[in-house]
Amino acid sequence: MYFDLSSNLSYSVHAGGEAIIVIIDMLTRFLTLAERVASLPAHQAATELLPGISVMSNLHPLFVHFPIVLLSLFFLIDLSGSLADRLTWRHVAGWFLYLGTVFAAITLISGLIAAKTVAHSEAVHEIMETHEHLAILIFLTAATLSIWRLVSSRLPHGGSNAAFLGLAGFMSLLIVFTADMGGQMVYQYGVSVLPVATSAAQIEAAHQHEHEPGHDHHD
Repeated sequence: MYFDLSSNLSYSVHAGGEAIIVIIDMLTRFLTLAERVASLPAHQAATELLPGISVMSNLHPLFVHFPIVLLSLFFLIDLSGSLADRLTWRHVAGWFLYLGTVFAAITLISGLIAAKTVAHSEAVHEIMETHEHLAILIFLTAATLSIWRLVSSRLPHGGSNAAFLGLAGFMSLLIVFTADMGGQMVYQYGVSVLPVATSAAQIEAAHQHEHEPGHDHHD
């Protein structure tokens, strides 16, 4: 058994050459895009650069992941810091909590606006209502935990810390259920997905037309 240096070197050069070609191709595509975008008006340039955002019917999906990640990390880091008796970890967790609370407020506001603007079926309405109520509860819980941390002269400990972590754990469970409902509305019912939203808007318009005052339902 022996190691063929020449074959291995040849493979490495070949693989490295392919990587260089890919990088050059990506760079060329980027420069071509930048040149095209630079020649467009601002609104068209934004559409060209961010086509996904340009077709969104609302901004809620842009913010929703931030409180999920930040508040979940807060709980995990704070719990780990409490169990390991690491004050530094718990101080870091506090910043995740504060940022998560801010983004929870932004996400809640954008979600309430979205609920009034996106077309949805009757089957989705109940899910959306529950989703809203849970989101409000998450924000209130996060705000309570933030104020608790800010007004305390030191980090919670003993029974106080157990209550604090219990509330944080409860909030984390709410996040799981709320995110699940959001995923259900999008991936099962297609809420805010453009083709589905267009169809839902047409159905809603037809439904409202049927119930207009003076409309004759009899032959």
